[in-house]
Amino acid sequence: MRLSDEFPVDHRLAQVYRYGAGLCGVILLVFGCLGFADALSPFGTDGDTIAGMSTNGALSVLSVVVAVILIAGAVIGGNVASTVNMVVGGLFVISGFYHVFVLDRPGNFLDFGMTNVVFSFLMGLLIACFGMYGRVTSRLPHDNPYWRRRHPREAAAAAARASRRPAVDGNALVSGASGPLSRPQPK
Repeated sequence: MRLSDEFPVDHRLAQVYRYGAGLCGVILLVFGCLGFADALSPFGTDGDTIAGMSTNGALSVLSVVVAVILIAGAVIGGNVASTVNMVVGGLFVISGFYHVFVLDRPGNFLDFGMTNVVFSFLMGLLIACFGMYGRVTSRLPHDNPYWRRRHPREAAAAAARASRRPAVDGNALVSGASGPLSRPQPK
């Protein structure tokens, strides 16, 4: 069994994953392209800023590469977009932690400042939340495709109960029906 077999393919949450990946990808693409427009030095740490964040050519290239990955995930959609969002979001958070420790040190080759670190944390959490929406929680509703996939017996029993429910015509129930909504039958 592969990990991708665990998740349903067709569900309404796919739009959340797709739009989230696309939105965050476009934001990063704009940031990277603005860095290219300023013709920044590849590994310069002289404090060039774009949109309030320090940057260099390497960070612009990395931003465009990550943007393309997110946009590709958005185009593919579904579980791929969700997984891409979770992985990229996690990498952004890890990058934020790394750069907190290398601020003003030689290991800061992407010229991160504190605003970049905060952006990395916020963007990482946003992207990861888009990927985990409706997929990761302890109390998924029973109509959620992830819950149904993880609990096939309970989902089959719920579907069987739903198929046996009485037909409702306006406010009147079909006679002879039994269930929580039926009226008691005269004896």
